[in-house]
Amino acid sequence: MPNQNISLEAVKACFQKACSALRENSDYLITLDQALGDGDLGLTARKIADAVESYIESGISQEDIGKFVMTAGMKINSAAPSTMGSLLAIALMRAGSLVKDKSEIDHTQLITMLRAAVQSIQEKGKASLGDKTMLDALHPAVEAYAGAVASGKDANSAAVEMAAAAEKGMEQVTPLRNKVGRAGWLGERTEGKIDPGCALVVAILKGLSA
Repeated sequence: MPNQNISLEAVKACFQKACSALRENSDYLITLDQALGDGDLGLTARKIADAVESYIESGISQEDIGKFVMTAGMKINSAAPSTMGSLLAIALMRAGSLVKDKSEIDHTQLITMLRAAVQSIQEKGKASLGDKTMLDALHPAVEAYAGAVASGKDANSAAVEMAAAAEKGMEQVTPLRNKVGRAGWLGERTEGKIDPGCALVVAILKGLSA
């Protein structure tokens, strides 16, 4: 397991990478969402990136990782009150609540946070694995990260495995039919099309592992 603990500055840096990835992939997400939804996912991605970057750049002074993550979730919820924005917001608020008053966290705590985030998205979105939602990329990604850390791999290698698992999860459900949300209304027309939520997860995790 990686020995180095994770500081608030490291957490901020990860959020900034995620914001860059969302912005860089926003047009791609719009194209994917136009095929399965209302085409606004890329716009939501930009709003999320703008909100989180503004929060980071506002000169926040606290040294509390939990508070930072929870507040980032609240900023997302205010800026992008769409389905995706709400899912990401509740995931961050749930994850952050587990490490309140912590100025550093270890990788065991991070994995607990990530698993809690996945569970909150599953509960809020009322989706199951195989329904062709962001969960099908996110769940295997988190478990791949946990497995890599448990086997003693460094954080960078674990992040690369995490992104690869997300992409594999997305590819595995692409032939399937979407079962949840607006895309679920389209039935068989969604077969063979990339799920935009999965693509968003992959984009973020590739950005973090770069």
